[in-house]
Amino acid sequence: MKYDLLNIISSSLDNSDLKEIKKNFSVLLDSVKKNNNSKIILENGHTPVLKEFLLGEINQILETQTIERTKYYIKRLIKSLTETKQSKINDLNLNRWKEYDDIITDSLWILNKRDNSGVHHAGYWGNFIPQIPNQLLRRYTKKAEWILDPFLGSGTTLIEAQRLGRNAVGIELSKKVLDQTKRNVSKEANPNKVKLEFVNGDSASINLRSILSTLQIKAFQFQIFHPPYWDIIKFSESKSDLSNAKSIEEFLKGFGSVLDNCLPMLDKKRYAAVVISDKYSGGEWIPLGFYVMQEVLKRGMILKSTIVKNFDETTAKRNQKELWRYRALAGGFYVFKHEYIFIFQKK
Repeated sequence: MKYDLLNIISSSLDNSDLKEIKKNFSVLLDSVKKNNNSKIILENGHTPVLKEFLLGEINQILETQTIERTKYYIKRLIKSLTETKQSKINDLNLNRWKEYDDIITDSLWILNKRDNSGVHHAGYWGNFIPQIPNQLLRRYTKKAEWILDPFLGSGTTLIEAQRLGRNAVGIELSKKVLDQTKRNVSKEANPNKVKLEFVNGDSASINLRSILSTLQIKAFQFQIFHPPYWDIIKFSESKSDLSNAKSIEEFLKGFGSVLDNCLPMLDKKRYAAVVISDKYSGGEWIPLGFYVMQEVLKRGMILKSTIVKNFDETTAKRNQKELWRYRALAGGFYVFKHEYIFIFQKK
């Protein structure tokens, strides 16, 4: 069903009778409530509006006490339905910002349930939950832009990019993992006809300029780094694999090489994210996340946000929960259950 909302709402601006205006909006409220769809289509046929957003705006108008305040909210509603206000880095309509209540703007993320829809799965040890790239891509990219994931793994970022209409390049050191990921991702529908590139190679040395040239683009608009958390999980036997670094210094040097190769291919003023955690070893808490953050800052990037996200328990820790609790009590430390998402902007 299509609604001639704009005419109904706009006509109220010429009315100076507050009671009559509220009566008309009460009728409109009941009409919208009866609609079983989550989105309301305006009379123009191509402007969908979230039902909950519309109900909230109408209720706010009904709660006003003066004609001036009432007309202020009416004008604001008309503006939200007729004008689009966007930033240069995403497709969010800021005139209807209330519609995006699922986008997190706090620096503490409590995500207790992994999205396992479609081809997403948690079988690849060490992959992050899909909500991370989903949130970041919606905040920092527009449709048809290009994303770089230098640590492809199971392809979580590329799956979300495809769903959101963003093009993406994923680089994976292991040919076996790359082939498995490519097969899995290909099972997912691609209604937006986005381009996904799966590249086998070392992100520290691969010729990204050549890849950009082949794709006929000049740069990436967003980069998301999810490196190994040093040697917590060993991903391969390759010497180029950061999980095989023999020391924290070697790990940071290797990650720095990845940054040196990738960050120059990021558009100016655009964003990059690093997902990383800390490590506890040999009776010492190693602030791996902050060491990695410093490596990015050394490359002239601006730190925009530090997000702390609750950490999925590994199967091993889940099965040894009481043992880890005992170790913490005996060893004077806390069992860490968080990871960091650092947001950077290129100058």
